[in-house]
Amino acid sequence: MNDDLINKVESLKVMLVSRARGGEGDEREYSDLRRELLSSLGIAKLVPQVVHVCRNLSEFWSFIKPKFAKYAEREDYLRKQFDPLLTMLESESRAPSDAGITATVEAISSTYIQEAWHKALERRATDAEGAITAARTLLESVCKHILDAAGATYDDAAELPKLYTLTAKQLNLSPSQHTEQLFKQILGGCQTVVEGVGAMRNRHSDAHGKGMSGTKPAPRHAELAVNLSGTMATFLLQTWEARKK
Repeated sequence: MNDDLINKVESLKVMLVSRARGGEGDEREYSDLRRELLSSLGIAKLVPQVVHVCRNLSEFWSFIKPKFAKYAEREDYLRKQFDPLLTMLESESRAPSDAGITATVEAISSTYIQEAWHKALERRATDAEGAITAARTLLESVCKHILDAAGATYDDAAELPKLYTLTAKQLNLSPSQHTEQLFKQILGGCQTVVEGVGAMRNRHSDAHGKGMSGTKPAPRHAELAVNLSGTMATFLLQTWEARKK
């Protein structure tokens, strides 16, 4: 699916570069590609603003011609406009687990969970701090969804570690609920992962202000947080569905 989107984005970019150099283009093809990309869940916000604004190639020509006098300047402008979207799509195409996580999330009737996961994917390559925030929100939303469905009580203002502890006990995933060392070790690792995502959000996300010593997370940190949260969210949701059956 991502390879198809990448091809369409590249086609749109090539079409605009050609028009920016004074060439002609297929208005119908531009309109179709524009409509499809702007209606695609998860990528519309990263579609270049110029595509949002220009409904056809004639409008684009009227925009780009007076803005830049040289062809090279126009091409550089379009490259920078398209880079965030292409970077995100190429990053996702290298992460096959995304499809499985997305399928699990989409099967749950929770707008909060779906929005958190799609925000995490959107921001993973271009907004590390925002992606880390969304990763934690995903886990919090999943825990609350399961606790609500189970009829369990909890403090709505509780931090992620507390929410996960309650959810794990509800699903019989707490290390203390098992005697075999292997299961205790694995489930203890899961708890550590969730606590780590929560701590990463507190230290490196955009949810808090930073002082002079604050550090900015790199894309690899965001990818780690998003991948870990997605994997744990899937495990919790699938465990809940299995227990219901």
